This record gives sequence, structure tokens and C-alpha cells, in this order.
Amino acid sequence: MLARYDLAKLTLCSIGSHSALEVAAGARAQGLRNLIVTEKGRDQTYARHYKRIEGPRARGVVDETMELAAFADILDDAVQDELIARNVIFLANRSFEVYLRQRYSYDEIEARMRVPFFGSRSLLKAEERDVADNQYSLLSRAGVRFPVQYADPKDIDCLVMVKAPHAKISFERAFFLCRTPKEYKKTAKHLIEEGILNEDGLKGAVIEEYALGPSINLNFFYSPILGELELCGTDTRRQTNLEGLKNLPFAQAKAMQDIPVRLEEAGHIAATLTESMLEKAFELGERFVAATQDAGGPGIIGPFALQCIIVAGPPKEFVCYDVSLRIPGSPGTRYTPYSSYRWGRDVAVGERIAMEVTWARDAGRLNEVLT
Repeated sequence: MLARYDLAKLTLCSIGSHSALEVAAGARAQGLRNLIVTEKGRDQTYARHYKRIEGPRARGVVDETMELAAFADILDDAVQDELIARNVIFLANRSFEVYLRQRYSYDEIEARMRVPFFGSRSLLKAEERDVADNQYSLLSRAGVRFPVQYADPKDIDCLVMVKAPHAKISFERAFFLCRTPKEYKKTAKHLIEEGILNEDGLKGAVIEEYALGPSINLNFFYSPILGELELCGTDTRRQTNLEGLKNLPFAQAKAMQDIPVRLEEAGHIAATLTESMLEKAFELGERFVAATQDAGGPGIIGPFALQCIIVAGPPKEFVCYDVSLRIPGSPGTRYTPYSSYRWGRDVAVGERIAMEVTWARDAGRLNEVLT
């Protein structure tokens, strides 16, 4: 496929959700083209508000858009042929996985997507908790601590988080907290009545201890070209309705204690680490990269994140509750200082990807960063 590409016209591409603007801005910063694939009725952000306009007041970052009836149509042969004709290098984001999974299995996605991926296409499925070689297998292999899991709700003996498929939104998960089997039944019944959960989803739910401490996303980048791991930045999540409950005065919060805590994604904010935790963070990242390489294939290429809680010490310790094996959801990691410590200026993850692509192209090593 690369032999057919015009390497002077490489185009970074993503579907229009999650981190697409980050991909577009990063491509432009390194002199590459960009293309955002949109879904009908969801194109205005890219085709209008952030469209690149040249002239005396140049503005915007999106060079081109391609509108499809549904995101999953990207696997149609005609669409694939068009992307290949445009010399596309594709960057998978979380939305790519969840929208295509409504129609295709991971095996079908890997096989039918003929466009070269930046990163490992075979690792995407490891984010799911119901596949054989999943994120827990990788974390175990890497020796990274993750929350204790409970196989049966009857075994709950501490504060736990229950993670189940959302009943109405197939690509989302529903979360709730509880401390006892009785509380589990009460909260689950309430959420089923609200239509947020259903019995089938609850049967396959993951139940794990709720680690107490601040959350921090360690957003890493592994460079095959440099053979090095770097920390692009750190951030934390803002989630509904958790944020609202945390901001209530004590008396009002107590009066609303029967309202289930909801943890739907609302955004991210930058959050730094103490320097004493940086070495531990890098150790986790390096062990995780090695574990993905030992699992077969090229292992991690480019961005990934270990989403952690810092639990009290001494010594303080990371507990990893989730893994992202592709570009992270937060574009704000550059507002922490770690990329500037490395590169002498703030480098967003989208530009860091584009840097790796251009270095690989110029060194004749694109096959080392694409799958």
C-alpha cells in the first residue's frame, strides 16, 4: 500500500469526533494535509466552524471533510478506495471503535480497513473488558496494579464501581457506586427503572474496588523512531453528575444521598503530578510498552494513556483503572509542562503524531509506525 502512496502528499485522517480537531491541527503544524470523515448531521464543527480558510485572515485547521451517512460506512470499499487515493494515514480514536462496533466485530474492522493505521490496529480491541487478551491481561503482564475485581455482587465488601453497558446508548457505559450487596440491588433497580441499565448488561458488568484518591491520566507516547517513551501530558476527567454532587454543600449533598452517582464524560482539565511521582509514572509506562511488545506484533506505537488513581501512602501509588490504546480524548494535555520540558515548547499530541509520521517518512521507516 505504501508503495502506491505519494509520500509528499500524506494526509492524516480521523473520524469527526473525540480528537479529530487535534489530529487536524497537528497535521497542519507539521506541513501535512488532513481529512476529517463526518457523519450526516454531525459535520458543522469540521466543515464550517473550524474549516481552514486562507486569505489575509487565515483561520481554521480542517483542510477537507468527507461526509458519510454513518461512520461505519468508512469500511465500504468505495470509501476505502477514496481514502487510499488521498494518501491517507488513519488515526483511530475511541469514537471510531465504538461506532464501528455497532456493525462490525474487531476482526472485521482490522481486516476490512485497508487504509494504513498510525499505531497498532490489533491492540484496539484490548480496551474492551470482554475479550481474551484485554487490558487487564496487559496490566497483569506489566505488573501494573489495577483495582480488585468482584465476580459476584454478593461478595461486595467495600466501596465499588460497577461498569455496565448503557441500555440506551450502545457505545456508552453506565457507572454506579455502591458499598454492599443490598446497595447494589437498590441502585441497579433504580437505574433499570430509569432505562439506563438492563438485566443483560448488568450480568456482564465489571465490579471493581473504588480506589480513593485523585484521578490522573498519564498520557504517554512511545516513539519507534527514537526508541523512547515520553509523557505528553497529564489531565483528569470531569464527569456528570459527579461534578455537581461534589460541589453541593454538605447538608444538600446528604439530602440527595439516594441519587446514584453518574460518571458520564463531560470534558477534561489539566492536572500536574508532583515530581516525586514522575519516575514511578515512567516506570509504569515502560513496563506497559514492554508488555504490549511481548504480546506479539509491534506493540504500542504512538499515544496511549494509563488512567490512574493515586492512592495514599506512604508511599503513594498509582492504581490503573482504565487504559486507552490510541489517541487520548483530551486535547489539553499540552497545558501541562511535560512536553515543553522535552521539546522546548508545548507540543500537543496531534502534532507529536505528525512529527513521528514526518520523521518516519523522511527516514524511509514508515513501516515501523504504521500497521
